[in-house]
Amino acid sequence: MADRYQQFTRTPIGRFLVPKLGLPDPPRLRRHHPGLPPLDGPVLLGAAPGGRLEKVVRTRLADAGIEVADGDARYGALVFDATGITDPKQLRQLYHFFHPVIRKVGPSGRVVVLGTPPELSEGRERIAQRALEGFVRSVGKELRRGATAQLVYVAPGAEDAAESTMRFLLSAKSAFVDGQVIRVGAHGIPETAAPENWDKPLDGKVALVTGAARGIGAAIAEVFARDGAHVIALDIPARGAELSEVANKIAGSALQLDITEPDAPGRLADHLTQRHGGVDIVVHNAGITRDRTLGNLTEDNWDAVLTVNLAAPLAVNDKLLADQVLRDNGRIIGVSSIAGIAGNVGQTNYAASKAGVVGMVQDGAAKLGEYGRHYTINAVAPGFIETKMTAQVPVFIREAGRRLSSLAQGGLPVDVAETIAWYANPASGAVNGNVVRVCGQALLGA
Repeated sequence: MADRYQQFTRTPIGRFLVPKLGLPDPPRLRRHHPGLPPLDGPVLLGAAPGGRLEKVVRTRLADAGIEVADGDARYGALVFDATGITDPKQLRQLYHFFHPVIRKVGPSGRVVVLGTPPELSEGRERIAQRALEGFVRSVGKELRRGATAQLVYVAPGAEDAAESTMRFLLSAKSAFVDGQVIRVGAHGIPETAAPENWDKPLDGKVALVTGAARGIGAAIAEVFARDGAHVIALDIPARGAELSEVANKIAGSALQLDITEPDAPGRLADHLTQRHGGVDIVVHNAGITRDRTLGNLTEDNWDAVLTVNLAAPLAVNDKLLADQVLRDNGRIIGVSSIAGIAGNVGQTNYAASKAGVVGMVQDGAAKLGEYGRHYTINAVAPGFIETKMTAQVPVFIREAGRRLSSLAQGGLPVDVAETIAWYANPASGAVNGNVVRVCGQALLGA
């Protein structure tokens, strides 16, 4: 559904009235298109004394064709290596680097701070590194014109494993990701190999996307196909026509299956093994809502939401792992929701299921290493995304969902898909156990 208010702000009368009345002014976000440079301007790179990431990042930026600034400019990004900060007194290094240049970040620019996971630090270093989160989240709320801020905690030894994350964050693919904390290497540091072609990082991979007939699922399928994967688009038989349209558009395969049926995990495992020799990427996108306040919610609607959104993904994971259908370096990716983090009126069932997805990631990240096959599990937590589902939300609630974020607008299905594609990248093997909100830094939740 079109955002009519955002359209109004771009008209001559809108451009006059919005600043006069102090109304929200949604920026035009710079999203990825083939051939588009990652950033609209050079990167200014800095580091606290003793930082361990600056040299690696400088090299990786050159590999990605991203210019590092060597003088005063309007910047496409500011990147600061804060791993050398080992005492709260040294947090002043943040001020010294950012204060003179923060106003020089261009439209849809990027701010990235690099740190050490606090849980892998001790004493005052742990305190100082945890302080980075408050700094970055506040910077994200101060930036304007579509610029975003992120914090990336890189475990010692994982310096070379952060390339895919930096490429994602310093690109238009992360347009609606803002104010997030990402951990690289916190659950171990497997060997990661850069793809032969960063424009086709999923070349030769087989990807399963549930709930792929429309909306976010269809966008995931399209982005995966763009990145080189063969996509198995799965949805319920009732959406067979839409599903076939999606699969045909991307030269993928359509699979009509109700994943809540008791025999569905077995049938799916057999299909993946017999038709495709296994699967590399599994995205649990299928989900439903049955919204009612708790006192008006029926038991059937409680069960339906928990079954589709949580019980079915768990059952599928168990079967694919037990039968070794998921190949080496496989990716399991869940779709949570901001409702699972912040809660929402009338969504006790939905919020419980989506918080359960977060639990699935936390539990799985600690256990997948037992298989010895370099699996990862992560999730996205979308905020307000412009889909047919959100178009049905009452108008005032819909407008609040759009405006109550640092970017003052709803996201698009492709924003969620791009984040999932970053998780799926073969170079993201050290990105494990993360739940990244795709919400424009919504002013709700953590």
